[in-house]
Amino acid sequence: MFNYRMMNGQYLIDEGSLMQRGSILYYGDNLEVMRQHISDESVDLVYLDPPFNSNQTYNVLFAEKNGSESAAQIRAFKDTWRWDLQAAEAFEEVVEAGGNVSEAMQAFRKLLGSSDMMAYMAMMAPRLVELRRVLKPTGSIYLHCDPTASHYLKLLMDAIFGPENFRNEIVWKRTSGHSDAKRFARITDTIFFYSKTDRFVWTKPRGSYSDTYLGTHYTHTDQAGRVFRYDNLVKPKGSRGSFYTLLGHPPPRNGWRMPQTRAEEWLAEGRVEIPPEGKAPAYKRFLDEAQGPLLGNLWSDLPPINSQARESLGYPTQKPESFLERIINVSSVEGDVVFDPFCGCGTMVSVCQRLNRPWIGIDITHLAVTLIKYRLRDVFDDEVNYQVIGEPASISGAMALAKENPYQFQWWALGLVGARPVEEKKGADKGIDGRLYFHDEPQGGQTKQLIFSVKAGHVTVSHIRDLRGVVERENAQIGVFITMLKSTKNMRDEAFSAGFYESPTWQKRYPRIQILTVEDFMHGKAIDCPPLKRANVTFKKAPKAERVHKDKNGNLFQ
Repeated sequence: MFNYRMMNGQYLIDEGSLMQRGSILYYGDNLEVMRQHISDESVDLVYLDPPFNSNQTYNVLFAEKNGSESAAQIRAFKDTWRWDLQAAEAFEEVVEAGGNVSEAMQAFRKLLGSSDMMAYMAMMAPRLVELRRVLKPTGSIYLHCDPTASHYLKLLMDAIFGPENFRNEIVWKRTSGHSDAKRFARITDTIFFYSKTDRFVWTKPRGSYSDTYLGTHYTHTDQAGRVFRYDNLVKPKGSRGSFYTLLGHPPPRNGWRMPQTRAEEWLAEGRVEIPPEGKAPAYKRFLDEAQGPLLGNLWSDLPPINSQARESLGYPTQKPESFLERIINVSSVEGDVVFDPFCGCGTMVSVCQRLNRPWIGIDITHLAVTLIKYRLRDVFDDEVNYQVIGEPASISGAMALAKENPYQFQWWALGLVGARPVEEKKGADKGIDGRLYFHDEPQGGQTKQLIFSVKAGHVTVSHIRDLRGVVERENAQIGVFITMLKSTKNMRDEAFSAGFYESPTWQKRYPRIQILTVEDFMHGKAIDCPPLKRANVTFKKAPKAERVHKDKNGNLFQ
């Protein structure tokens, strides 16, 4: 069990009680979370995919569920950094700490000046320092980046982890060729792989044979139906093997590559014979025993997520599960703690859960935290045991969030009811903060919707009139007004006058306009609407997972 304490209406974990083989999802700034809540040398593996400083705005795309071909989108984060007071303070803190990192950052400042790239490096430096602190001596870290800042990040990683602990620069072919203006198409990402010491966990990674390779090499089948290829038994030139007669064949010039006792074992097992079209004995290498080729640092066999992929959730920069699964299997074992400080839509979290690794995830947006919670529920049902830390746990905590960041408050409030946020913009969607789709007719029938409006501050009856107008304009079945403060009598009268929606299947009437406070939700009150657990089609569901285990020999089974 974790020990909790309250601070500003939010639950926090006491120092020293973090790692009890449980999993935790944090909302907040990962630098603050690491410094306050993650112990020294408590993490076995770190993967991070931070913003690249590519000067782009990333949107979360949600395909519409009402039959239209358009897609709604909301801004997830803007990958842009500016040199300001906060960046300058971060730079000064790292420099004043001294050591190799200080010297590296001072060199960057001379080279980059007060540039946006320098602001990015000032953001990354203290976080990478903290990641080294929390990593165990047997741990590894994988830093995912693109060419925008990879050369600077490599030098920074050398300063923090030591150049002797640099293991690989992995190049991932993330997309096929395309046209980039006046330059070669950018189709790869870079992943820097470092260990903390030379005692890191390492399982030899193997890939899969291509269809071309299998078609040209594994061309034989024995009487039992096992596919195999013949492998040479002659010791290569320049080395000396064993000399004896094998199946009536005299030893070759350099000898056989195995001792005679091993040859006799293989003969007894039927693994050595003279091929039909050959002259010398050869070894029968069966396909069902082949481990696959050892992987190099060029990964071109893991296609990226596209909009039609089964696991796509519409989140920007989402990585394929096979990509994270490879990293986890190579650099950790079951029970090891895996940490993702920029967890986004939670691909690492989901893969860790499936591979039986306790995990820690952090994200600075409530949108990401909500997506992760729904992803875990959809993939693992109710089998996931984890804590969410940093979300408001009281009225005072909700008020603090609303005051600090109204946009995050809106995402958090919509997450309470499972509604999809909508980007506030001029035009058709004005006045809509969130949507929730459902079906309540036989065989699915027409897609219907709830419209949400969220207000953190002062509210009046005009807000209810506006919501009522939006519900009518959008042909929505129900409108829900979520407020931080209590409603007035005029607001409740206006909501009541909007009438009811009657569900054809459930034969029940539901208020067309409903007012709910944050306090209502915290006391268990819910929206009065058709059962959404069976009818909700708002979020795209992640596919169900089958847990994967390893036996004592390292073989995977489910």
